Amino acid sequence: MDVNFFKSIRNELTQNILPYWEKYSRDTTKGNEGFFGIIGNDNSQNEKSPRAVVMTSRFLWSYSIAARFFKDTRYLEMADFAADVILNKFFDKTNGGVYWTVMPDGTPDISKKQIYGEAFCCYGLSEYAAAILELRGDKNQAELHMTKALELFDLMEKYARDRKFGGYIEACAEDWTETDDMSLSAIDLNCAKSMNTNLHVMEAFTNLYRTLPVVFPEATAKRQEIGTALRELIHTTNTKILQNDGHLGMFFNMDWRRIEDEISYGHDIEASWLLWEAACELNDTEIKQETRITALHMAEVALNEGVDSETGAMENLYHNNKRDRTRIWWVQAEAINGFYNAWEMTGEKRYSDAVEKIWNWIQNFQVDKTGGEWWWAVSPDGTPDLKNPKGGNWKTAYHNSRCCFELLRRSGN
Repeated sequence: MDVNFFKSIRNELTQNILPYWEKYSRDTTKGNEGFFGIIGNDNSQNEKSPRAVVMTSRFLWSYSIAARFFKDTRYLEMADFAADVILNKFFDKTNGGVYWTVMPDGTPDISKKQIYGEAFCCYGLSEYAAAILELRGDKNQAELHMTKALELFDLMEKYARDRKFGGYIEACAEDWTETDDMSLSAIDLNCAKSMNTNLHVMEAFTNLYRTLPVVFPEATAKRQEIGTALRELIHTTNTKILQNDGHLGMFFNMDWRRIEDEISYGHDIEASWLLWEAACELNDTEIKQETRITALHMAEVALNEGVDSETGAMENLYHNNKRDRTRIWWVQAEAINGFYNAWEMTGEKRYSDAVEKIWNWIQNFQVDKTGGEWWWAVSPDGTPDLKNPKGGNWKTAYHNSRCCFELLRRSGN
């Protein structure tokens, strides 16, 4: 990977991804109506669609990290917009926590406490708090938003953490009582626990652990509490969610009995680097030794089984003895992260080669060269699949901007 490779990464981030969402994602028809829940492949916007806390939190994180990385306050405009809508429309002022989706006017649409959404909101708020302190020196606002992130951590620990079997449940009702409506989305099973929720709770806690000292350097006891929760979740992932074949289980009962046999290549490679990131952030020798083996095993299996040897792109799923060869936008982005991480850990050329091949695929086929951003899905022959929108509640700047930030940060470019 030479200087031109990293120049291409930077150009994609600064000339395509970040400007696209700045231009098309915000609904300002009546001030701050949040972000459009659906953006079509022609970049048209649906003003009536519900808006998800996950989408909003991902925008908050993406533009907060952009501001911190580039040391440029102009990116805080998008982050401010996201933070405003989270605090004023998503936070449940009666029960605490955040709603899963709201309407443009802030009326709750799906009011349950989906732990995946609580985690992403914690993730975004903690990054934003660090950004506004570092770039604006606004201690009061930084402390306010970090306190909100800590409130979400406390609620997840109180209501969602399973102290008997480990990990975190999928959802609670609006008032944090039990609910039988646990499913994350229309394509996910209604189960007690999932890999996906626990993976992103781990990601959120990693970021909270990292950014808390920026805003509250004296909060050592709280940071230790977060570290303990993170350490146990890493162990649960390594011992309960990861299967013997090097793949993650997807859906589980409360006691971590696997419900079905679906394999998600994108989640496998994403988890490999997020696990290693969490272990390194804790800097616990025992956890790092355990996780190094896990992370490299997962990366190797993902490379051997999930990557199309002809095109270099990573494929989607294996389920019910069928292989879904669709190239999903976020899967390609996380494969870049995961294989670059494996290359850093091992120095093995097969991983750096994989990074370059996937990036070539992205640039040649995943990027919409006319309308901007990336197609949600592309067929094996490079044809965009237009059944899914260009953006909205599940597709934001998060995955593809993060892969660019990670490579630029790690490489010093």
